[in-house]
Amino acid sequence: MSDTQSSEAWYPATEDVDARETTETLDRLHGISHLLDNAIRIPGTNYRIGLDPLLGLLPVVGDAPTTAMAAYIVVEAAYLGVPRETLLRMLFNLVVDATLGSIPVVGDVFDAVWKANARNVQLLEARRLDPDGGAEDRRFLLVATACLLGVLLALGAASTLLAVWVLGELGVGF
Repeated sequence: MSDTQSSEAWYPATEDVDARETTETLDRLHGISHLLDNAIRIPGTNYRIGLDPLLGLLPVVGDAPTTAMAAYIVVEAAYLGVPRETLLRMLFNLVVDATLGSIPVVGDVFDAVWKANARNVQLLEARRLDPDGGAEDRRFLLVATACLLGVLLALGAASTLLAVWVLGELGVGF
């Protein structure tokens, strides 16, 4: 056996390493997603929840570890080369989950329904199978940005009206 043949046995082709690494990464992300979103079946139902809503019940510290694990999924997706639009959509899911999930009790129910980690792993797989699907993500981001702008404008108008009403009740009129 020559040195060339023995070195080939020790070092697989780059494509094989990349494919194997991608498969291992996806398997790991599926496991994390399952643990966070679907690990426990609610008795008497077919509905599943994970550690995300359960740990969220712990005051102050409950949401931090699950948000960190959710962020890990997005980082791995970036490492695997998903389009920027998909990463932004995944970050949107993460921010919505972290923000609304931090509301006591109601946020934990939201976490049990929203399942941001499962959504993000599905997005990752969809873009790995269809790299040209970024246009769908761009449309989503455009609609999400428009909705967010609308909500912010509505909140601004509501807070202004509330301030005017409070000042009127206090006798400080305009």
